[in-house]
Amino acid sequence: MKDIRVAVAVFNSPVNKTEHNIDRMARWIKEARKKGAAIICFPEMNVTGYCIDKDINKIAEPVSGRTIQALLRLAGEEKIVILAGMAEKDVTGRIFASHLVITPDSVSGIYRKLHIAPPESAFFTPGSKIPLFETKGVKFGIQLCYDAHFPGLSEHMAVNGAELIFIPHASPRGTPDKKFMSWMRHLPARAYDNSLFVIACNQTGKNGKGLTFPGVSVIIGPSGKIIKKRISDREGIMVGDLKADDLARVRNNRMHFFLPNRRPALYKRPGISTTY
Repeated sequence: MKDIRVAVAVFNSPVNKTEHNIDRMARWIKEARKKGAAIICFPEMNVTGYCIDKDINKIAEPVSGRTIQALLRLAGEEKIVILAGMAEKDVTGRIFASHLVITPDSVSGIYRKLHIAPPESAFFTPGSKIPLFETKGVKFGIQLCYDAHFPGLSEHMAVNGAELIFIPHASPRGTPDKKFMSWMRHLPARAYDNSLFVIACNQTGKNGKGLTFPGVSVIIGPSGKIIKKRISDREGIMVGDLKADDLARVRNNRMHFFLPNRRPALYKRPGISTTY
């Protein structure tokens, strides 16, 4: 990978206020670019807002039209890559929690949430692919909120070349301190076990549909140690530098880089004894 400066946004996203949300995204996109960021990541479903009731059918939209054009225009004007989330409706009417990779030239990728949390299961369809994306000299994956609780997903991304994983959240309830402590149970493990960077951010404030989000953002290095954190429910961005040397230092240490010594065939072997 190349050295890269990234920005992560803590962002308030009222439901069904798409134009309003995009207008407010512009402020933080411009701020990120002024601070030298090449990529800015917004929280899960920040464009359309996040809700888990029947109104999701009203706010979901296809990856086309004015919304995407507005984001493409912002990416082009500021020469920055935008990672933004929305409720996506496909041509068959299925609804996905999706995150878009928007470069100055195009929507270069879409990640559809793979692991749907129990409260979401009546409203969202799970994705079926594990894409990786490459831009600005880095190869990365995206996971959305509940996805991060499944270690196999991060391992799959790392084995297939991911150097960092963005994990946007729409995780409600609790205080910023409690949310940060909750994240510390599993996010450092995803970085440490797979020797990659993890970048996470959350929505903040009221969404107009009965949910309140506590914010918080964090950047974790490939050794599992925190590079930068923002334990606050105030809207804003955090900018951090991801260094290629930090990744190389871990991955070139044969006792710290575990993935080359995996034995995946062992786990698939039928009838393997679990006794000693």
